[in-house]
Amino acid sequence: MSDKKPASRGIRPRDAASLVLIDTREDEPRILMGRRHSRMKFVPDAFVFPGGKLDAGDMGVRVARGFGHQTALMMQGAAASRAKSEALAAAAIRETFEETGLLVAAPGDVGIVAGEGWEPFRERGLAPRLDVLDFVARAITPASSPIRFHARFFAASAETASGEVKGSGELEDLDWYPISEALKLPVIDVTEFVLEEISRRHKGHTRSRIPLYSYRNDKPVVRA
Repeated sequence: MSDKKPASRGIRPRDAASLVLIDTREDEPRILMGRRHSRMKFVPDAFVFPGGKLDAGDMGVRVARGFGHQTALMMQGAAASRAKSEALAAAAIRETFEETGLLVAAPGDVGIVAGEGWEPFRERGLAPRLDVLDFVARAITPASSPIRFHARFFAASAETASGEVKGSGELEDLDWYPISEALKLPVIDVTEFVLEEISRRHKGHTRSRIPLYSYRNDKPVVRA
């Protein structure tokens, strides 16, 4: 019998999604961001976009409106089936409501399969609206991290969201920050990359493929 110990396996990244809401009414776009509570295990005290992990109920939710053609094409090339793509976008919308009070939704029925997190939508007769979303980027946490995510970042105009901004306590200092100011906040490298990608898009620079921000030997690598 060999004395060699089996190679340790890295932690498999959990699927997650975030929504970048963009207010373009002024010369410089403003982004809705908040600071994660200091007691949180993952990136405490860092400013982030609303978002979180994919829940089981997200896979069964019915959407009011599906992806636009271009976004659907981009999702096809980003390691996600159509069903999973819609679930990830729905998760970003659900988390945004939970953390900010804003709804990106339209009249519809989320269905009985959707979990408790979708009850506020069900009560209002609303379902997630995906036709206003752009797929911006994705990122995978380093293999050395004890908590790992494969995150997809969606973007939408602030005008598509209804309701008043009111934090749930999970995100503090929740506000609309001009991109130049947001980049000066305590953000992690992935958030900085997404902010710069949003700025690029606002200036008219586009990519043929969705960029992936990942790591090789704990060093950032961008594939586009």
